[in-house]
Amino acid sequence: MSQKPIIAIVGRPNVGKSAVFNRLAGRRISIVHDQPGVTRDRITAECNRLKWPVTLIDTGGIGAAIDDELMAQVDAEVDIALEASDVILLVVDGKDGMTPVDQAVAQRLRRKHHPVVLAVNKVDTDQHVDMTSDFARLGFDAITATSAAHGRGFPELNELLEDAILQVFPDLPSNAPKDESDEDGDEAPQETSAPPTQIAIVGRPNVGKSSLINAILEDQRTIVSDMMGTTRDAIDVPYERNGKPFVLIDTAGIRKRTKRDTVVEVFSVMRAERSVRRADLCALVIDASTGVREQDRKIGQLIVEENKPCVIVVNKFDLYHPTASFKDRWEQLQEELRRDLFFLHYAPLVAVSAKEGYYLKKVFAAIERVRDASKAGLSTGALNRLLQRAMEQNPPPAEKRRRLNVFYATLAREHRQKQIMAPDIVLFLNDRNLLRESYQRYLENQIRKECAYEGLPIRFDVRERRRSEKKKKK
Repeated sequence: MSQKPIIAIVGRPNVGKSAVFNRLAGRRISIVHDQPGVTRDRITAECNRLKWPVTLIDTGGIGAAIDDELMAQVDAEVDIALEASDVILLVVDGKDGMTPVDQAVAQRLRRKHHPVVLAVNKVDTDQHVDMTSDFARLGFDAITATSAAHGRGFPELNELLEDAILQVFPDLPSNAPKDESDEDGDEAPQETSAPPTQIAIVGRPNVGKSSLINAILEDQRTIVSDMMGTTRDAIDVPYERNGKPFVLIDTAGIRKRTKRDTVVEVFSVMRAERSVRRADLCALVIDASTGVREQDRKIGQLIVEENKPCVIVVNKFDLYHPTASFKDRWEQLQEELRRDLFFLHYAPLVAVSAKEGYYLKKVFAAIERVRDASKAGLSTGALNRLLQRAMEQNPPPAEKRRRLNVFYATLAREHRQKQIMAPDIVLFLNDRNLLRESYQRYLENQIRKECAYEGLPIRFDVRERRRSEKKKKK
């Protein structure tokens, strides 16, 4: 089989599609909430709970009572997911019973001629099992009762999904092994591919994060709308460029805490913040037409606090003083951004227009420069010589007859599993209180003169050498 079977999960809003998706994937990916229409984009995940690995697609609710234009996009997303899928998992609500929307969705699915498995969800107890009989009228033979909240009925659902997959892929082995290692312990040589670089696309609402991803992919992969808060989940989008794997993480727009008006939005922002923590690099998207706002600075500060490599992507550059020359526009834009985002002075700037498709290659050129800077850092010897010269040229001020003394510096080597790592410099000194923030900035500037570390924050891990340790060394 050249590709994994694809299962699309569809149904009307609030029947528990995302809960079923999370249960099959084995981890919480989609946001689960009682508010209808929470899931709007297609969300994908790998599932290894069947006989063969499969790809799951969670879709927006069909028939959600939301903005007409956005509803049309949700329907289009469902159509794309259905066209891309091999098997359809239709989820209905056993407590509500069959509705006209369920009947309309079933009629729509029958026209697709895909194998359909019907899961009657929210059947939490044995007393509720009888509720499934009403849905037999939808005309699907593969039907089972489930409770995504409690995990009921999923062994039976897995069997039905496996039978449906075999209808499409009849040559699949009936009991595929989970690994390819030989029982005698001899493993066949396998090519080890590099793990993908995870890039979190972050910013406040409506700056064009989803438009940027769609432009990069040249595909309407995420829903784009002028309505704020369109993207609810943090969506992982696999992408390959020049043979290198990436995961683009499309996140919800992060608004001020006082403006987060729903529980769903609070959850969405929490997902976006977690995406920053797990990413290898953050692309902070700024709207060139409005300039840097207070919330842009707060999101930038979050990136700094999490010690994440960063690239600043200025979107909607086509709307920034469009009548001026390119050179004048670019110089003025750089001046404004460097002033307003001074704490991200090390992050490369890229101006693009996702709508027009301008300059998108520069985004990945900047990412590659940050990756190269991460690999080509200073050696421990060069770092110590540099710090010694810096302290001789500009000695730290004495405080109460005591002066800062840096005994030794080294680069921490922990957590090297990420694709792009910021330098973590360990300083062994006599008294941490003598290292003032202004002098720490001076040392950082001297380091960057020698090695720019483009796009990478420099963190100092300050450790005191105790007197007992000094005596022992003597």
